[in-house]
Amino acid sequence: MKVILRQDVVNLGIMGSTVNVKPGYARNFLIPRELAYYATPSALRAFEVEKKQYEKLRALEKADAEQIAIQLADLQISISMKVGEEGKLYGSVTNQMVAQELSLRGFEIDKRHILIDEPIKSLGVFDVKVKLHSEVSSNLKIWVISEE
Repeated sequence: MKVILRQDVVNLGIMGSTVNVKPGYARNFLIPRELAYYATPSALRAFEVEKKQYEKLRALEKADAEQIAIQLADLQISISMKVGEEGKLYGSVTNQMVAQELSLRGFEIDKRHILIDEPIKSLGVFDVKVKLHSEVSSNLKIWVISEE
């Protein structure tokens, strides 16, 4: 059975592609979750209209993300942590802590979009990547300081 994908589906295809799937998969999973249309001429026309609206929305989201990225590039935040001997932290700085600190400064960014490469377990200055959009990301400078 041929269907037209309305969204990107992992291991199946990208938005707008026509794929061949088993009828049960289309009927029970893709169509009810509005991930695909049956591949008919009228569905193809409906998808084209939907795709134009989606692209406009995507462009607006990207422009907003670029503005936030510029603001985040200039921002430096400090997180105070309890410190043991030799500058080692009790615990580590998490993306949840960074998200809370950003929300105090007016940026509502989900903790899953804050990417910390390696656990931060010492005092110092660290660069953390913040993914704002699928095509836009920014680096954020974090100062880890002692609570004392």
